[in-house]
Amino acid sequence: MGYNPIYTVTAHLLKLLESIASLRTKIEMSQVSVAWIPRLTKEAFSRMAHSSTAIEGNPLTLKEVQILADGGDLPQAKPIYVSEIFNYFAALRYISTHADKKHISEDDILKLHKLVGKDVLERGPIGSYRNYQVYVGNHAPPGPEDVPHLVNDLLEWLNGKGQSLPAVFTSAILHYQFEYIHPFGDGNGRAGRLLATWEMYRRRFDTHHIFSVDEVFWENRQRYYSALDNVRKQKGDLTGWLEFVAEAIELALERVWLRIESVRIMHKGKSLIPTPNQEKLLHLLRESPMGIRDIQTELKVTKQGAHFVLKPLMATKLVKRVGGYKTGRYILV
Repeated sequence: MGYNPIYTVTAHLLKLLESIASLRTKIEMSQVSVAWIPRLTKEAFSRMAHSSTAIEGNPLTLKEVQILADGGDLPQAKPIYVSEIFNYFAALRYISTHADKKHISEDDILKLHKLVGKDVLERGPIGSYRNYQVYVGNHAPPGPEDVPHLVNDLLEWLNGKGQSLPAVFTSAILHYQFEYIHPFGDGNGRAGRLLATWEMYRRRFDTHHIFSVDEVFWENRQRYYSALDNVRKQKGDLTGWLEFVAEAIELALERVWLRIESVRIMHKGKSLIPTPNQEKLLHLLRESPMGIRDIQTELKVTKQGAHFVLKPLMATKLVKRVGGYKTGRYILV
């Protein structure tokens, strides 16, 4: 019978696809130096490793993950949390190295799970499908006897008919259906998000591997879980899920554009790649100027914390202050 996803291309989806296409074109045509691409890729990998493992409960911060990415040590961190990050880096290197692969195979999925799960998963087998029933909240995934043929049906669709659809659609559909099948005892979330990212790489959507959609999922994890769950509530209709993922991709692209803009602005020989709070503030300032109290409220920080976020943005002349002492507001330059 095969796999045939159900969805409707709504006006909202079309608008999102148009915005995504525009942002991608702007990013691809940007004059960011080739020398900066490895740094942006490394930054994206750190953000993906942090956010995807954080969704599953890893407590390491983005800064700590970046320390590991730079070859540093975290002697106070539990070894299992450090291993989860290194495993994710290994899996990201695998999909990056195989970005031009024409077809994703069952062996590829098992390999990804083995990389992600090495020495860290609570339930095995690692690198093999589960041979027992699992439950995810109110969802009872298909029985273990159905997993192999459901995965093969999904891959047949992905490598065949699916390739005529936009990469945004195939990545999102692959992500959802993989989580629905839940082929492993543990590690399905990480493996599914890696597969979704890999599909973006294979379809040449993220040529330089500098987007981090997982970061948006983590920041909006309640919506992420609800969007997944709502597909089942809608009897398999993926429309809402596609809209959610497209919104996340649009935001991820907006953030990449801000990073590219930031690395092009030099200050005393140094450049800035914004932190998540700085990116959020830059996004807010695109809409309207803000006072210090507005910034405190939106970022949920103290006055001192707001100034800490603002200082690098002002030093690199991305943001400036206008107005009087009490009425001053911050604007994009």
